[in-house]
Amino acid sequence: MKQAVAAVELWFGRILTALVIALFGVLLLLVVWQVFTRLVLNAPSAWTEEAARFTFVWVSFIGIAVVVGQKADVVMDFLVERLPRQLQRGADIVAYLATLAFVLYALVYGGGKQAILAWGQSNPILPVTQGQLYLALPIAGILFSLYIVLHISRTLSPGYSVRSRGHEDPEAASI
Repeated sequence: MKQAVAAVELWFGRILTALVIALFGVLLLLVVWQVFTRLVLNAPSAWTEEAARFTFVWVSFIGIAVVVGQKADVVMDFLVERLPRQLQRGADIVAYLATLAFVLYALVYGGGKQAILAWGQSNPILPVTQGQLYLALPIAGILFSLYIVLHISRTLSPGYSVRSRGHEDPEAASI
């Protein structure tokens, strides 16, 4: 079961990483086109700036989900490291639960509510609604939550090592 979850997590992480890379490529093309039309053609393209902003929001939130999944996010554990080993696991779980509560409330609930409220607001430049832009928040929140639950389950597992608290490489772990 553990290996199946690890395999699904690995492939899911790869798909999300590929999505972030593709979106970043789109963002790069949009910005280059905007600069080209503004400086070379002297006729700035109005839609590219808004599309770049839209893409940047999605790249940021999905990218953060990838980072959380890889446990490559910023961890301030200098206080936790000073605790006895038995308490470090508990501190990790408390931190994960606090993060999960924040993510569920702010991103999933708050972001979902904002997306619903803004769903009917049309974008004057792009053929999308503001709600579709805000949809990045609850989607990222759900992804964060899934990864945090995985991290909690690993922390509770018998094979948990205090050294594995920090930054893990899921690909290296599967080798």
